Amino acid sequence: MSNGPIHDYRALLAAGELDADAGQLRVVELLQMLHLRLDGYQPGVDKGGLLGLLRIGRPDPAPRGLYLFGGVGRGKSMLMDMFFDAAPAKAKRRVHFHSFMDEIHGAIHDHRQRVKQNGDDGEDPIPPVAAQVAEGATLLCFDEFQVTDVADAMILGRLFEQFFQSGMVVVLTTNTAPDDLYLGGLNRPLFEPFIALLKERLDIHHLDGHHDHRMGRLVARPIYIHPLGPSARTAMDRAWAEATAGLDVAPTTLALKGRTLDVPLATHFAARFSFDDLCGKPLGAADFLALANRFDTIFVDDIPQLAAERRDHIRRLVILVDAVYEAGGLIVASAEVEPERLVTSGPEAAKFARAASRLHEMGSAAYLETITESAAVLRKI
Repeated sequence: MSNGPIHDYRALLAAGELDADAGQLRVVELLQMLHLRLDGYQPGVDKGGLLGLLRIGRPDPAPRGLYLFGGVGRGKSMLMDMFFDAAPAKAKRRVHFHSFMDEIHGAIHDHRQRVKQNGDDGEDPIPPVAAQVAEGATLLCFDEFQVTDVADAMILGRLFEQFFQSGMVVVLTTNTAPDDLYLGGLNRPLFEPFIALLKERLDIHHLDGHHDHRMGRLVARPIYIHPLGPSARTAMDRAWAEATAGLDVAPTTLALKGRTLDVPLATHFAARFSFDDLCGKPLGAADFLALANRFDTIFVDDIPQLAAERRDHIRRLVILVDAVYEAGGLIVASAEVEPERLVTSGPEAAKFARAASRLHEMGSAAYLETITESAAVLRKI
């Protein structure tokens, strides 16, 4: 059994699988301290009274969680995995934030429907939904925490307040400093108490530095084609034809909760869209998660260079890339410019850096070795 993330990290250093990084080592030390505090920790309700005064039967206070932020490729997700795998919590869960919020909105909807059937639709659904989550996770780890949706923003404060009251320990990674969460979002003043809550209940740590550890492992593959023009269109058509050779290709429709999502071209494992089909329409995280879970490979034609005012288009592209990456899928795309030049100005530029890095990484040999169906598609291309 692992003695904690610091032992696993040092083993990887000794084996030459990681390069020494002072910033990462400091994070591992913080995670190791949290690991030790979690050992034997059991959340519970303070009994109070004489027993409480004597500290007999009183639960220990919950260990403080961690809010880890920093630039793309600094190893945040790797360190999170290392910590989570070794964490001694009996009930623990690691989840991508977009997927988790889709689950929460679904649970809220289901709860409201049940309550409405009983003739009382005024009950607040947040406490029972939060309690259900807390029952299954003493430790809850979020990777790629990013708040862009107003519906998420308006419930996060109450949701996390319930989590913390239950004794849950939260660890999250993100590219965004706490004060920059949901920056410029609708009704942001209503969101700011949530930022204060995070600062109160989590240790905030910046994993600084500018070295992207992923980029050094990348090997160019022909899955991101630029610039746009006749040759790019020909290359995409050829790639699609070779990937789908011998398979039935036709439009299809995905059934989501109360609505549908049209897919212009699809086989059982691959789908093809234009950029406007995906990011020019009012699709949300649930739509992109559904696509990533349904198709191993997604072809996207004609991604333009995106000006700052096309904020919604940028956000949707980020969510698409995150969803496909987290699902272990592949994006084959044609674009006007290289990934890192798609968004170069405005408040979304820094957030897009992760998506650009992931688009690069999808063409790497290391990434392709971790996926199955999509790798077979690429070999056919």
